[in-house]
Amino acid sequence: MRRQISISAPTLPLLRGLLPFDRNRLVPDVVAGITLAALGIPEVMGYTKIAGTPLVTGLYTLLLPIVAFAVLGGSRHLVVAADSATAAILASMLVAVAAIGSPEYVALTSLVALAVAGMLLLARVFRFGFLADFLSRSALIGFLTGVGVQVAGGELAGLVGLSREGHNALAQIASALMRLPSTHVPTLAISVAVLAAILLADRLAPRIPGALIAVIGAIAFSAAFDFAGKGIATIGNVPSGLPSFALPPLHVTGIQHVLACAVSCFLVIIAQSAATARAYALRYDEQFTGNLDLVGLAAANAAAGLTGTFVVNGSPTKTEMVDEAGGRSQLAHLATAAVVLLVLLFLTRPLGFLPNAVLSAIVFMIGVKLIDLKGMRELLRLQRDEFWIALLVAAAVVILSVMYGIAVAVILSLIAHVRHGYRPRTRVLVRDDAGRLESIPAQPNRVAAPGLLVYRFEADLFYANANLFMQQILHLVSATEQPIRAVVLDASGIDNIDYTAAKMLLEVRNELARRNIAFSTVATFEGVLNDLRRYGLADDHAYATVEAALAALRQT
Repeated sequence: MRRQISISAPTLPLLRGLLPFDRNRLVPDVVAGITLAALGIPEVMGYTKIAGTPLVTGLYTLLLPIVAFAVLGGSRHLVVAADSATAAILASMLVAVAAIGSPEYVALTSLVALAVAGMLLLARVFRFGFLADFLSRSALIGFLTGVGVQVAGGELAGLVGLSREGHNALAQIASALMRLPSTHVPTLAISVAVLAAILLADRLAPRIPGALIAVIGAIAFSAAFDFAGKGIATIGNVPSGLPSFALPPLHVTGIQHVLACAVSCFLVIIAQSAATARAYALRYDEQFTGNLDLVGLAAANAAAGLTGTFVVNGSPTKTEMVDEAGGRSQLAHLATAAVVLLVLLFLTRPLGFLPNAVLSAIVFMIGVKLIDLKGMRELLRLQRDEFWIALLVAAAVVILSVMYGIAVAVILSLIAHVRHGYRPRTRVLVRDDAGRLESIPAQPNRVAAPGLLVYRFEADLFYANANLFMQQILHLVSATEQPIRAVVLDASGIDNIDYTAAKMLLEVRNELARRNIAFSTVATFEGVLNDLRRYGLADDHAYATVEAALAALRQT
């Protein structure tokens, strides 16, 4: 039987990700944390190449930010660190204010992290965690696919030893292909070796960190054979020691870009983090604490901004790494932070020998893995309209920019939601051979009893679909060959009726009365029943079931 210490999560809500502590899980969690460090360190180093910040800033994201979320977050599984999507947003939006890699640019990335922290904290105060639901799964698939194309395309030039040229992914890919005759062969050979190591590890032994092996091997060969002296570009000096705490300077001239960038990162963070945390909470039958996670994410981004690094996000890939390695609490992530601390104190000097091509290859593979072909195929097969949404979002990211991709994703998600409410499923009830009521698509000449039409509207009734509601009822009444004596509105699928829809309901009732057709309603939800009563639509003609309404109409 497992022994647990007496402190439990409810008594100390700030440690929800760590408590209750299970002593038998100590070793598996620590091993999972070391595994995450081995797999995650090369990955976050690659993200700095996407974000355009110094290499050491990637390591900083696996230090205090990950600790802050472990202490203040609600999820026991979510890993919060550097992420490719938010890194790509930074590079695409802040380049208009400062040169990538410059001290001003790095300060702006920290300023964005602080702005994101403030937004996340406000979202928690006002319980805005539900905003994550406004970025649909299909839009997120398209967004990440577009980011993947952008990230991978941007590294094609680096794989062959050329500088990146072009303002968007298509231009960068075209430029790299046109300059292939100028390929630096030794750099290409290193890139191919690194890609082969990563692919072989993924295929033959997924638990073996292929990227880490490639990094260690490349550093060893670079130091032994003086790659830098032979014209192979290396990353150079990496500062050692802990990050210093400081407020980034406020650049008033670029504040609008900082805020726009922060809003874009905020939307991606709450959508991606919530989806990941919810999935693992369901997997282990735990409570999903979305609003509490917002506190942890705010603290993590505040820690990032104050320690000179960039925005952090809940990472699905790193969370899965820890889960596969056996980690079941935030203790694993604290172990990761301890390993990164040792690297920062004692092992940064060897990193200076790392060839740039190695990071390009790692980032290229990150981009390729973001391209969700499986998800796109599934959308095409199961929900074709949402496939087109995903494709449009991906195209916006690749052709325009990540910022426009975010805007398109949110707008199309909202349009899709409104469209489903605007064109809801409508039914009529008829008797089957056994005399039971069954629902079929709304069409003329299908009635529940001679002269009795039962119409079901399966969505909230509001201003956008009220006209459709009226037109369809009147069409069914007019087009049915047998005269209709009464219409029953089955409102059991309606949760809310707004003012415009209520006035339209009154118009329908009055028009039916003008044609000598009775009108009754069936409402099971108390809120809808109150709405009907308030507008004078219930009176004595509201029933709890369709059968009760039909029985009353037969008597009259």
